[in-house]
Amino acid sequence: MYAISLGDDGAELRPLEPWQAEEFLAHIDRGREFIGRHNGLPDVVRDLESARAYLQAYADKTAKDTGRIFGIRVDGGLVGAILLRTMDVEQGVAEAGCWLEPSAAGKGLVTRAVRVVLDWAVEERGIHRVEWWVNSDNAPSIAVAKRLGMSRDGVLRQSYLYRGKRHDQEVWSVLAPEWRAAKETRAAREASASA
Repeated sequence: MYAISLGDDGAELRPLEPWQAEEFLAHIDRGREFIGRHNGLPDVVRDLESARAYLQAYADKTAKDTGRIFGIRVDGGLVGAILLRTMDVEQGVAEAGCWLEPSAAGKGLVTRAVRVVLDWAVEERGIHRVEWWVNSDNAPSIAVAKRLGMSRDGVLRQSYLYRGKRHDQEVWSVLAPEWRAAKETRAAREASASA
């Protein structure tokens, strides 16, 4: 299976597949409370059967070219994931998302991993607009959207019912020309820093 390095800290991005359901469940169990603060995944993935079904749903999306899921690994261990929850190649629109275990938070892993996935979506699959939907209370995820150069499109007030409470959702996005311009700016900064 391929792996894409995310830097010098042993972090890498790899596909997540149904045969990895046991490892995936153990990962969710390690971060269940932390992940569940803003993400309903721990309510869906409760046992081996549901873990396998979740990963199979993404295997099916991959086969249909309508979504993807990638594991974030540090020193080989699964610590988080990036996904394209939806991907409509014909319309050129995708929605990205993420989660991490608490041990992996605050290290820039999500930002680095999403950059790889967005590059692929924009350059390889022709996606024009990538969206990032986030609970307004989820400051770390909003910070990721900002670091990725996304613009806040708006707030859907009390649109997300989660664990009995209504939450506002923010929609952030980046368009392909903006993504390419930001990538060129990053590359120029890195070149001048190493010169």
